[in-house]
Amino acid sequence: MARLSIALGILASAYAFLLFRLYDVQLVKGSDYLAQAESRFVSPDFLKAARGTIYLTDKDGNKLPASTNKHFPLIYAVPKVIEDPTEAAHRIGPIVGQSAEELEKKFLKNGDEYELILRKADSKLARTVSDLGIKGIYVHTVPERFYPHGPLASHLLGFVAPDESDEGEEGRYGVEEFFNDILSGNKGKVENRKIVAPSAGSDVILTVDPNVQIEAARVLANLVKKYKANGGTVIIGDPKTGKILALTSVPDFDPNQYNKAPLSSFINPVTQQIYEPGSVFKVITMAAGIDSGSITPETTYVDTGTLTMNGRTIQNHDFRTHGPYGRVTMTNVIEHSLNTGAVFAERQMGRDIFKSYLEKFGLGEKTGVTLPGELKGDIRRLNPKERDIIFATASYGQGVAVTPIGLITAVGAIANGGKLMSPYLDASLEPVLLREVIREDTARKVTAMMVSAVDKADVARIEGYSLAGKTGTAFVPDFVRGGYTENVINTYVGFGPASDPRFIVLVRLNEPESAPFASLTVVPAFRELAQFMLNYYEIPPDRL
Repeated sequence: MARLSIALGILASAYAFLLFRLYDVQLVKGSDYLAQAESRFVSPDFLKAARGTIYLTDKDGNKLPASTNKHFPLIYAVPKVIEDPTEAAHRIGPIVGQSAEELEKKFLKNGDEYELILRKADSKLARTVSDLGIKGIYVHTVPERFYPHGPLASHLLGFVAPDESDEGEEGRYGVEEFFNDILSGNKGKVENRKIVAPSAGSDVILTVDPNVQIEAARVLANLVKKYKANGGTVIIGDPKTGKILALTSVPDFDPNQYNKAPLSSFINPVTQQIYEPGSVFKVITMAAGIDSGSITPETTYVDTGTLTMNGRTIQNHDFRTHGPYGRVTMTNVIEHSLNTGAVFAERQMGRDIFKSYLEKFGLGEKTGVTLPGELKGDIRRLNPKERDIIFATASYGQGVAVTPIGLITAVGAIANGGKLMSPYLDASLEPVLLREVIREDTARKVTAMMVSAVDKADVARIEGYSLAGKTGTAFVPDFVRGGYTENVINTYVGFGPASDPRFIVLVRLNEPESAPFASLTVVPAFRELAQFMLNYYEIPPDRL
């Protein structure tokens, strides 16, 4: 009997507790819960679709999420149930880092069912707000864009931000912008006071290898820091297919906190900035000359160290320290990077032929890579109205401008037996041959000249492997007073193994302190990246 009494007592207590909770929910807090529920009908934050994931892909086909979704606290207000807007604003303001006056304006909107206070709030901050227990101020978790690797590949990925109406979101810059329609899905909507659920966006899989990307970013960061440069870029690709394996630039930014970065850092230097490449361009000039039959690698001329044309004097970069080289071959021109030799090659083929080959290499057009805002190279000054000096300086990469992606694509044609491939990032695409720009025999000869340059300089050489490459040190134009400044941009483009190229690398360093030559800066960086690629892809030696 005693046990029955105890059981009945427990049952009665449970019912009493349930009745109390029912009273608390329906009468005491009923309006509060109703307000929260109603806010979901009007808030875009509760109706947005789950955005598709962006993946990087390693050499074995494993996918690594680089841009995905994660639940973050959302702090918002339902002004119509806030009892004291002034007090609420002054209590919340210091916690969320916003002006109490601005918050009060939001809270005073009579009848308003939703006002955003803070997206992607810190968890500790959100708990602090929730613990205040202010009626009309709520915290819920909603999915937001998240970049698990922070600044890694930030220019490639871009970020997601509120759209112009602030009632949705959209991709800005990079892959997030270019593939926005695929990634975004369809947001939910309200019909007859019923919520129609959103539909998720589709995933995008990229060709970029996370391991190669991490190494490229590491090498570039160290390079920029060592030489106190303004920035730099590294691109690594497969010259046979056009597949991009790494793409990184600094200064970069954290897409998770893009609002803390200057607007200028969002521009992707790989596709959205053009620059004068300097002596890297000489391999394009030599390819044009040899393919047109105007010269051969063994063609000679007498180098006097300087050349005067149209009242302007061109000289070799080392004229003051070395003087004239005398009779040299075109291969020697590449080995010693002689400006006068590049001019000789250009004049042997003539202006029209020279320009036509630059166009074949795609240097006056966009590459069509799947990134937004791509610029085309600028070779407009190479026209019949211009003086010979303009074509002469263009032969060694001054007075013409390219994007880094345009330059590596052009040199990639030499690595690929004369075939120009379309660079691509979307792993769902197949390689696309744009055109054959030079004969295979020409490509083989220019490659041999580039290998000789690597071997003679010794800086980029790796025992057991034949590597092809070319440096470029170009003065930065003075856009205010005309002419050039004392600052330089160093570039190196190389590929390997030369007998069967598996990778091509571009390294660019912007305005290093004291303007050192490329051989001291970007060439060692190329060697480090080339060694990584040889090891990572387990590429056997081609020089036994």
